Amino acid sequence: FLAAADGLGSIAIDTTQLNMSVTDPTAWATAMNNLGMVPVGLAGQQLVTDSICVPGFDPSLSMMTGITPINPMIPGMGLVPPPPPTDVPVVKEIIHCKSCTLFPPNPNLPPPSTRERPPGCKTVFVGGLPENATEEIIQEVFEQCGDITAIRKSKKNFCHIRFAEEFMVDKAIYLSGYRMRLGSSTDKKDSGRLHVDFAQARDDFYEWECKQRMLAREERHRRKMEEDRLRPPSPPAIMHYSEHEAALLAEKLKDDSKFSEAITVLLTWIERGEVNRRSANQFYSMVQSANSHVRRLMNEKAAHEQEMEQAKESFKNALTGILTQFEQIVAVFNASTRQKAWDHFSKAQRKNIDIWRKHSEELRNAHSEQLMGIRREEEMEMSDDDSGDNPSKKLRVDDSALAAQAYALKEENDSLRWQLDAYRNEVELLKQEKGQLFRTEESLTKDQQLQFLQQTMQGMQQQLLSIQEELNNKKSELEQAKEEQTHTQAMLKVLQEQLKSAKELAEINGHDESQANEINVLTVALVNQDREKNSEKRSPGLKSEKEALLIGIISTFLHVHPFGANIEYLWSYMQQLDSRISASEIEMLLMRLPRMFKQEFTGVGATLEKRWKFCAFEGIKTI
Repeated sequence: FLAAADGLGSIAIDTTQLNMSVTDPTAWATAMNNLGMVPVGLAGQQLVTDSICVPGFDPSLSMMTGITPINPMIPGMGLVPPPPPTDVPVVKEIIHCKSCTLFPPNPNLPPPSTRERPPGCKTVFVGGLPENATEEIIQEVFEQCGDITAIRKSKKNFCHIRFAEEFMVDKAIYLSGYRMRLGSSTDKKDSGRLHVDFAQARDDFYEWECKQRMLAREERHRRKMEEDRLRPPSPPAIMHYSEHEAALLAEKLKDDSKFSEAITVLLTWIERGEVNRRSANQFYSMVQSANSHVRRLMNEKAAHEQEMEQAKESFKNALTGILTQFEQIVAVFNASTRQKAWDHFSKAQRKNIDIWRKHSEELRNAHSEQLMGIRREEEMEMSDDDSGDNPSKKLRVDDSALAAQAYALKEENDSLRWQLDAYRNEVELLKQEKGQLFRTEESLTKDQQLQFLQQTMQGMQQQLLSIQEELNNKKSELEQAKEEQTHTQAMLKVLQEQLKSAKELAEINGHDESQANEINVLTVALVNQDREKNSEKRSPGLKSEKEALLIGIISTFLHVHPFGANIEYLWSYMQQLDSRISASEIEMLLMRLPRMFKQEFTGVGATLEKRWKFCAFEGIKTI
């Protein structure tokens, strides 16, 4: 019944042709074969063709899933008519089955509607079944669309049919709208209008997802293979250093054809840190071998420069010849434009000659400018050679034999001197190894004693420095005490004289003793006030607000470092706040305030370190 959808344009069967006797088996078989149907008990083509399948369906995809598609049209593949044109409507015919008959819908009615096709759909919904339809009848009708894997029939008039492949669903959709009648009965329970639509099943969607994942894996594998094919090859691995490999590398360095590979290995070894005292001479000889190629490279450079000069000269000569020929051609055109010959040419010929002459003159001028530019460059290079002192140009090999011999002798002398240095280094290394082998225990004990004496000397130096600093502090305190004593004595003398004069004035004026006592109290207060002023004058006062701010910051910093901090650490912290401050300024400020900051020494010998501590709270407790 579906062959009408495949090749209706070529078959062109009219509905009047169906008015035939059913008892004539030959005519019935011919009609069914023309329609692509299999009548009961007759041999012929299958019911449905593949041309109704999904456009662009690739049967090879089912091979990856392990399920071989069943093509109903394989026996008569050569008889399949071409697909009908899109503008010709599909005419459905009556379909006779063993247990039922399917009548086509009215062709004037619109085609039955279907839902959106789910991905990987293999299941269809069939509604409008007759009440007396059984699973066997349903399978008889729909198995001609393809292999049926499951039929789920409901108690009501619908069922779900799952096919083996997706293209079989399209063949089943073709039956939508047909009226199904069981046998020749006219009972309502034996007839119904079929409605076939796409159904969404979890199994179909799962198989579709599996297939998509498999295709994605194949695509990733293909891309990876493509990337691996296009990836550039990895560089060759560099072997590890050993004396045997170093000897082989030294031989390769002497070979001009293997020099590039060998110099790469030598560079890798040096960058890895394989050079030590034992292998230094071997590496030195390899570096010397690499240096010996400098002369070869310079000679090759000179040869290439000579080839380039020859190529330039040949190019210049060829360009001169071309320019000469251009001059001759232009001369021919100029001679043709003269009055004697110009009058004999036609108008078209004169026009062509004029165009050719202008074109030749343009080309001649361009070549002439190019040749003049080459000559100017040569003149500039010659002037640079005469006046310039470029050291790279002095390295060019002289063409004379004397200069070549002198250069060769110099290189030979240098190589001999380098070999002599290498032999000296080897002798020194052997001596050192010999001395290390024959070193006695006495030398070891002497070294230990010497190290112990050095440590004791460093400790004594540290103690001496601390004692000297304490002595200087005591001297400064003694001088301050002497100055305070002299100052207080002078103040006492002045106050005594003032007191005497005040008493004399009081006796003269007749004041009472209470006034004298007040004068004594005032004098004592003045003395105390003078003492405080003198002590403030003697103490090193702050010069500016900046110093007060620095003292506050330093005090806070040292207070959170109870074990002290060296001057470099303190300076690095203060520099974040003020980049113009120096370490000497901070140290002078700390030394001016010995009651707030004190200096201590930690460590022995090379680890000797000065640390500043905050001690203002200790000074308050002592006061």
